Amino acid sequence: MNKKGLAVLMRTKVRPSISPPSPNTFQKMKTSPRESAPISPPSTSSDSESGIRDFTQVRDWMHSAISMNKAEILDAALDEFSEGYVCLSHESRRKLLLALGQDYDLHRAQVRELMKQYLDLQLPSDKAENSGNEEEGSLSAFYRIERNLRHALKPMYEVLFERLNTHPGGLKFLSDMRADIISILADENVASLRALDSFLKEKLVTWLSPANLELHNITWDDPASLLEKIVAYEAVHPISNLIDLKRRLGVGRRCFGYFHPAIPGEPLIFIEVALMKDVAQTIQEVLWDDPPALECDASCALFYSISSTQPGLSGINLGKFLIKRVIDVVKKDLPNIYTFATLSPIPGYMQWLLSKLASSERSTPTFRENLLNPDEERAILDASGELNTGRSGMEVLWNLLASKDYEWTNSMILTSVLRAPLMRLCVRYLVHEKKRGKALDSVANFHLQNGAV
Repeated sequence: MNKKGLAVLMRTKVRPSISPPSPNTFQKMKTSPRESAPISPPSTSSDSESGIRDFTQVRDWMHSAISMNKAEILDAALDEFSEGYVCLSHESRRKLLLALGQDYDLHRAQVRELMKQYLDLQLPSDKAENSGNEEEGSLSAFYRIERNLRHALKPMYEVLFERLNTHPGGLKFLSDMRADIISILADENVASLRALDSFLKEKLVTWLSPANLELHNITWDDPASLLEKIVAYEAVHPISNLIDLKRRLGVGRRCFGYFHPAIPGEPLIFIEVALMKDVAQTIQEVLWDDPPALECDASCALFYSISSTQPGLSGINLGKFLIKRVIDVVKKDLPNIYTFATLSPIPGYMQWLLSKLASSERSTPTFRENLLNPDEERAILDASGELNTGRSGMEVLWNLLASKDYEWTNSMILTSVLRAPLMRLCVRYLVHEKKRGKALDSVANFHLQNGAV
């Protein structure tokens, strides 16, 4: 083993080697270790004197970071606040974020007063700028109150966010802070926290615009610390061992990541690409087939995995910008590639299908929707040995799909018979089933937003 492989092996807990699953097994999205980990272990002595003192100190540092203006004192306050926040327990972080959202919100009394003043003004004529001094003075009053309103509508915690963004390590800290806010909102719906999260998200969208991000082609020659993060953050198809990692970064494969100068050495999001002769039918062709096609013979770039590394950037769609940039780079480097496709899990399909089958069976014959055509129903009943039992094809299909051991996947006859109806119903699920005008499946909606057809 070379030095690079040894370094990655020593620093990373790679997953044990696994055998390829059956091609008929439905893939499911997985959560990265960082996403599944709690914010921090709850303190068993959060109500102790030392715990209260620590919370009070961090809150005071937060106030200083918002209210002070001297550069030397401000830098120290930001350092003290960020370091102290990380050391707080889960409950103390919750209290601090609630205090930030409630005590440092905008001045609503001032906003109301300015709105009253604004409504009391008489609307100037359309040609006020070319009229007399009286009309000009009225227009100036509008401009003045509008400026004051814009200022009053900014919450005080904006100062903290802006200052942290320009502070060393502050952008990563803000992302981690938003991850805490999202975690708390999952348990309790607090209006002030929702507003805090929405405001911070808007700031992060601005600071993480594509113009501020750097695209990097990740290879085996990159530092072991970066490769370690690729292994740890891979959220769709876990990397099983060093051979698997090296293969995903080798000939016929590409891995691109978006980096921000304020968070060096850590991708915010990365995507894995397979260069193939044709669009793969199963993920096994990408992950386990060996050797890969020669790049000069490839005509298809297949996007088979995209992983976000920061839970605090949830809802900030960096993926669509990354995919478009990668397509441009691949087109430029490999003119022979003319097909771009994705091979993704369909995490909600089985749940949707089972619910449709169950509701159809419970409905009266007048309102029952038969999801199977006559030929499909007859073939399913014949293959399952239920032809003369009086059961319907949808009932048999539900029993097969709902079984926890998925025994039907071991039968070549059943898999052959079920393939046509499952594929047809999957097309309906992806294309026709909508919620508020968007695809019902979250993964499909993500790709459709990025230009997939």
